[in-house]
Amino acid sequence: MAVRPVITWGDPRLKINSADVGPWTPELETLVLDLFETAIAEEGLGIAAPQVGINLNLAVIDISCGQDPAQQIVLINPVITREEGSQVGSEGCLSVPGVHEILERPQHVWVKNQLRDGSWSEVEGQDLLARALCHEIDHLRGKLFVEYFGPVKRQIIQRKYQKLHK
Repeated sequence: MAVRPVITWGDPRLKINSADVGPWTPELETLVLDLFETAIAEEGLGIAAPQVGINLNLAVIDISCGQDPAQQIVLINPVITREEGSQVGSEGCLSVPGVHEILERPQHVWVKNQLRDGSWSEVEGQDLLARALCHEIDHLRGKLFVEYFGPVKRQIIQRKYQKLHK
């Protein structure tokens, strides 16, 4: 297992719609382990493969931050199939370090998710897990959370981000 470098806002690789994961391989298993290791090292709840420069529909979430392995979720070719309700809360991103903004997300989501053996299952998430599922799936579609804001707010966020990382 290794901690991989996280690419940040402005890197064009974060804007790519990722390719579907094909048959499961030892290399993909290593990538999953590295993603969990990277998320923990960076103090994140999850991370998507595009954030380490690999444009595959693969992400991991662990809202226990490494405290409970039973809460680890591997997302393979995930698709949100249903959303309910609404929640408003602070959100940040490992690819936009130091920036947290208030953002509305669904309160409850259902995600069609492929398993390593190629079969499909459903992941259901509420509250923080729903937010994390939406956030990571956005990464797989080439979208950062800052893109939910209008151009003026996004420009303010970008200036704040640039000031933090001079």
